[in-house]
Amino acid sequence: MIEILQLPLGPLQTNCYLVACQETNEAVVIDPSWDGRRIAALASERGYVITHILLTHTHFDHVGGLAELAEETNAPIYSHPDALEMLTHAPKAAASYNLPMPTPPQATEMLAEGDVVEVGNLKFEVLFTPGHAPGHLSFYVREHNVIFDGDVLFQRSIGRTDFPGSDHPTLMKNIREKLLVLPDDTAVLSGHGPATSIGQEKQWNPFLQ
Repeated sequence: MIEILQLPLGPLQTNCYLVACQETNEAVVIDPSWDGRRIAALASERGYVITHILLTHTHFDHVGGLAELAEETNAPIYSHPDALEMLTHAPKAAASYNLPMPTPPQATEMLAEGDVVEVGNLKFEVLFTPGHAPGHLSFYVREHNVIFDGDVLFQRSIGRTDFPGSDHPTLMKNIREKLLVLPDDTAVLSGHGPATSIGQEKQWNPFLQ
C-alpha cells in the first residue's frame, strides 16, 4: 500500500523522501533537497503522480530542489508559516557555502499541529516540532508506523541548535513530548543518515540519556 524511497541528494546528502500510495499511485515528496527534476523523473518512471510537496523546514539543503520540482509537477507546497522567511533567504544561505541554488517558490498551503494531509489513502499527521529551525514540522503516518521528522531526531544524534532561530530546550522538549511518546517500533526517517526507530533512540541515543 505504501512505498517509501529515501533519496540522499545534494552536497550535504540530505534525505528527500518520495512516498507513494500504491493503491492510487498518488505520491508526496518530503523535503526536495536537491535535483528536483531527478525526483520528478523517478516518480514518473514508477508510475506515480506527485500531488503534494511537504517541507519539514526550510534550511537550504532541504529545499534546494524545490524550484525544479514545483516547475515539473505544479504540486502545492505545504509548510508552517514560521518557515516562510527562511525559505525566502535559502538561496543566500546556500551562496554562503558557494552553492548556487535557484530561488524557490513560496509555500502556498499552511500547516499546523493536528492537521492531516491525505495523499491517496495515506494520512500524514502533522506535528509541530521546532527547535532546530523555525516552523519545523514532522509527518507521522500512524497506519504504517513511520515518522518523517526532518532534522529533529537522528540515529544516535539530534538536530543542531547553533543556527539562527534554533533553540536547544525547545528541541529537547519536542523530542520528548512529540516523538518519544510514539510506539517504540515506529520507524524514524530523518533528514540525514540512516533510518532508526523510537525504541533504538530511547536506548542508545546519548542526547536522550
